[in-house]
Amino acid sequence: MSATAEPTVTTATSSLRRGVVGVAAAVLACLVIWGIGEVAGVDYTVESPGQPALVIGPGQIIGIALGAALLGWAALALLERFAPRVARIVWISLAVLVTVLSFGPLFGIEATTGAKFALGAMHVAVAVALIALLPSRRR
Repeated sequence: MSATAEPTVTTATSSLRRGVVGVAAAVLACLVIWGIGEVAGVDYTVESPGQPALVIGPGQIIGIALGAALLGWAALALLERFAPRVARIVWISLAVLVTVLSFGPLFGIEATTGAKFALGAMHVAVAVALIALLPSRRR
């Protein structure tokens, strides 16, 4: 009879893995949405008042999605460190609020309906990926 020792995964390793997977999923989801729009012929040119027109490409998508996802992960890490008992519910509430508020700029730009729809879907995709993958499950 032999006993097999299973490696233990520390909380820090598990948290790091969840974070990396969550951030990667958020960025990848946005790129997929952008790509589907691109194939469908969406014109990703947006104009903000007083600014020159900007064509949103994969570089901007990666940068913005990555930045938002990393900020979300950092906020969760801080909450888990300083308020572990309420971190999950506070962070999810904050993520939903930030997602709702992120739609504000979409109303202030000039862009095609397809571009606004795709960009809005990207906002939701980041939130869904992070909310589903970042917080630890209750035990």
